[in-house]
Amino acid sequence: MKILKPVMLLVIALMVNTAVKANKTDEGVLTKTHAIDTYVDAMMRGKLDGLNDVIDPTAKFSLLQKKHLVSYTKKEMMDFLNTTKNIEEDCTVNTSVVETDTDIAVVKVDMQFKTFVRSNYVTIANTGNGWKIINVYSVFN
Repeated sequence: MKILKPVMLLVIALMVNTAVKANKTDEGVLTKTHAIDTYVDAMMRGKLDGLNDVIDPTAKFSLLQKKHLVSYTKKEMMDFLNTTKNIEEDCTVNTSVVETDTDIAVVKVDMQFKTFVRSNYVTIANTGNGWKIINVYSVFN
């Protein structure tokens, strides 16, 4: 019994460690895929878990509507998303990589609604603390 308890604790600790690393690289930093998946979950499903971690503090969010550009800070965007928390959008999402290299990537995230498409050009960068969203430019068609 004395040996069983420490062994069980070790097994549990290994399981938790494995689950935490599921969306991280071997170095323990956030991956490109995790950053984009977290963004899509927030925008489409209202799931905000981990979103704050994948958005760089200096990130800028811009929307172009009817030739009028509006920009938001990370805080303003997070405040808005908190008002739509757990609300699932009635749309389909398609993602495609526009450009990528070792330090930066642009991913197009199309949200197809019944009457329009919101195209989000999400720029993510390898910040040294993992891949983080640094810019999102959205247009409506």
